[in-house]
Amino acid sequence: MRMHSPRRPGDMVGNMIEELEITVTGAAKHLGVTRQTLNNLINNDTASVSPEMAVRLEAVFGSTADNWLRMQANYDATKIRKRESEITKGLKRFMPSLTKSEQPRLV
Repeated sequence: MRMHSPRRPGDMVGNMIEELEITVTGAAKHLGVTRQTLNNLINNDTASVSPEMAVRLEAVFGSTADNWLRMQANYDATKIRKRESEITKGLKRFMPSLTKSEQPRLV
């Protein structure tokens, strides 16, 4: 079953930072990234959790890197599914034809 609106991981990171009552600058230092990088993840809808960032988030905030990446993949998949008909318009499934040697024989 597909989720209709999974949360964007960047929003979750922003909420965690707020709940921990630390600044974006402080969190960025803990993560070993620039303030701008973390700010983009939190506030930019097009910024994604990369595998490297997922490992950093695991080390600093918990959960697993795999879980962070799954959350990002679910968010991305849900977002792109909204444009699925536009993306696939005019596309047809590839059906390879059988070669002569592969065609069924009557015995």
